[in-house]
Amino acid sequence: MLIALADGREIELLTVGPEDGKPLVLHLGTPSGPHDVPPLTRPAAARGLRTLICGRPGYANSTPRPGRTVGDVAGDVAAVLDRLGYDRFVTLGQSGGGPHALACAALLPERCAAAASVAGVAPFEAEGLDWLAGMGPENVEEFGAAVAGPQALTPWLAEAATELATVTGTEVAAALGGLVPPVDVAALTGEFAEAVAAGFRSAVSTGTAGWRDDDLAMVRPWGFDVSAITVPVDVWQGGQDRMVPPSHGAWLAAHIPGARARLLAEEGHLSLVQAAASILDDLLQAAAW
Repeated sequence: MLIALADGREIELLTVGPEDGKPLVLHLGTPSGPHDVPPLTRPAAARGLRTLICGRPGYANSTPRPGRTVGDVAGDVAAVLDRLGYDRFVTLGQSGGGPHALACAALLPERCAAAASVAGVAPFEAEGLDWLAGMGPENVEEFGAAVAGPQALTPWLAEAATELATVTGTEVAAALGGLVPPVDVAALTGEFAEAVAAGFRSAVSTGTAGWRDDDLAMVRPWGFDVSAITVPVDVWQGGQDRMVPPSHGAWLAAHIPGARARLLAEEGHLSLVQAAASILDDLLQAAAW
């Protein structure tokens, strides 16, 4: 489904779960086009949630928005909710989606009942945090290009996209190379591996504009201050994570007022999906739903 926005852009929206369910806005990782993640959406549906997956600008059929900030997602989410007739919602963001869930918490406090950042990055300018420390070599290279600017980043992404455009579930762990520790490799099987691969294929199906603008937004000011968030937030992070090191989760938990830290030493980046039931239960408890 395409949602028309007031500025002429369109947002591609996928909905999963009961039509009369309460809305869960799911922000997928970077890069990822809108796709179903059954290990997450299935337990969400079982808890009476209708998952709304909005393609960020530039991904799949969502109109690109060059120069967007992380905070800009809040306006798009509000427009989608208005179109569907929802007022209050909960939100969950994984990896590169984590900051976008926090943006909704910060900028839509009257509507966002609770948020969860799952393996989400901290702000690039976070005081006292070595942002790249502990990341796998592929991420260090990618974000180094992002810091250098679009001229360096665009060709890097174009080359990387050639592999992701056709990646399958059986190939996805190898494609991620040094970004996945053994615990993540073990998690990347069956239905979940197919979902991750589908997200990558969707991400680059219409080019790399969404991926480019995600990366650039991550290393620029986000457009809001996490220390000003007033709604309940849970921060989930794996101690074995090579995509978003555990120091990011620890920093967020320490700087978001009242945040509940869920730092799991034996989990990685992707294996956290195995904790989906607990993540959702905590999110609903925080929202008092």
